Amino acid sequence: MEQQPTLLIITLGITIILQFFAAAVAVKLTKVTKYNLSWILISFGFVIMAVQRLLEFLPFVTEFKPQYFRLFYNWLGAITSLFFAVGVFLIQKIFKYIKETEARTRYQEKALLNAVIQAEERERRRFAAELHDGLGPLLSTIKMSVSSLSTTDVPPNSRAVISNMNVAISEAIKSIQDISNNLSPHILTNFGIAKAIRNFIKKVNQSRGLRVDFVTNVYETRYSPVLEVVIYRSVCELINNTIKHASAKKAVIELYADNDNVRVIYCDDGVGFDTTNLFSGTRDGGAGYYNMLNRVNSMKGKLEVKSGYNQGVNVSITIPLSDDGKHK
Repeated sequence: MEQQPTLLIITLGITIILQFFAAAVAVKLTKVTKYNLSWILISFGFVIMAVQRLLEFLPFVTEFKPQYFRLFYNWLGAITSLFFAVGVFLIQKIFKYIKETEARTRYQEKALLNAVIQAEERERRRFAAELHDGLGPLLSTIKMSVSSLSTTDVPPNSRAVISNMNVAISEAIKSIQDISNNLSPHILTNFGIAKAIRNFIKKVNQSRGLRVDFVTNVYETRYSPVLEVVIYRSVCELINNTIKHASAKKAVIELYADNDNVRVIYCDDGVGFDTTNLFSGTRDGGAGYYNMLNRVNSMKGKLEVKSGYNQGVNVSITIPLSDDGKHK
């Protein structure tokens, strides 16, 4: 008979400790909830419950008689119930606050990623302009000087050297133009995503190493500069990966748009690869795909990659056309 009260005392003691601990945590979280009324009421409810457990424990260790404070004890129970009921009813404000905080965080993350993309594109344009406007005219001047030498009386051996120099300088000028255009394609800025992709594919097909087909229902439609950059850089990255690693003979790009989304589907007939660590950001995962994922995520888009050894690759990119994605 004595074991039962002892066990009850231990149980009540543990309950009191846990109750006061829960009350302390609840009070501490009040600041996190920006002193929301619902959480304040719930915190008071936990405190009162802890006091109730303490009152239940006192008769076992003191001369305290609970019947002396029966009315007070009943009032504590009623107030606790009231606090919890009102707190739970108002707790939706906390959930609304959490939802707004998450939305604000996502917006800030998107704004940061967009700012990074725009800064990168500005730097690309600056570097491309310096190449085109700085080094390009200098090489053209050298080419004119070398060409003028060919009209003078020079030995045959020197004439051959001048001719080779002229050819080399012409190739250098062409390389500068190609590099400048790849860094910041003016077609993308001036004419849109469809023509920019088509122009890039035309250069790839001229090499005759890879045949790329392009299908689209996007023609003159323009979108926000960030969205067009994300799609264009992603397509270029996919084609370059195919050329470098896939040993493919053919690739197909589909670019479709409706009122809600812009979608890119890319596939090739190459050797394929293991996609297990594709988005890890490591060397094994591939920095190109990792950067592509970050770009797509910045537009609240979705990137899916399916591949396997000797199965080629199939990539799907879907980007929603929110208000900031449409051309203005």
